[in-house]
Amino acid sequence: MKVTRSTISTVVTALAVLILAASIPSAVRDTLETGRVYLFSQQFLDELPQRLTGPGRLRFVLQPVMAILLGWRSGLGDARARRPAYFFGLLVGGVDRRDLLRSGFAAIRDLVAIGIVLDAVAQLLIYREVHPGAALVVGPVLICIPYAVARAVTNRGARLLRRDPGKSHAADRLDDPSP
Repeated sequence: MKVTRSTISTVVTALAVLILAASIPSAVRDTLETGRVYLFSQQFLDELPQRLTGPGRLRFVLQPVMAILLGWRSGLGDARARRPAYFFGLLVGGVDRRDLLRSGFAAIRDLVAIGIVLDAVAQLLIYREVHPGAALVVGPVLICIPYAVARAVTNRGARLLRRDPGKSHAADRLDDPSP
């Protein structure tokens, strides 16, 4: 059997979903016993520093760095395709918004799944339990924000560096191919 990138991506995503699904019963039990949702509690805020110093702390560096590299690659592709900056395109892109979301998700899908798995494993090692809401927030935040910022900044920077001196700035901002 040949192992493809798509197969690996599917396995990693399925693993993240399974871990989250397996942790839901204990999260529901915890909510019923304590009367609070962990993600919105003071306990979550109090335990955040433990995540930075406990097992898996290297992911707080590696995941954003990988997201920035992926954002840089996608931003260069956006500049070559003359697409708007990522945030701008998402906010006012209209027709291209779906394509931008799809390309962004495709670029970081595996990294987000790995982030969720790593956060769940770190929670298990540190707290002896997994809070699925926290895994769904902490892992992806370490990836999505650096990715989106790097993609937008790289796109804008590449377009500024490539700008033709004879071309009007307004036409460049509007992605108008006419001189």
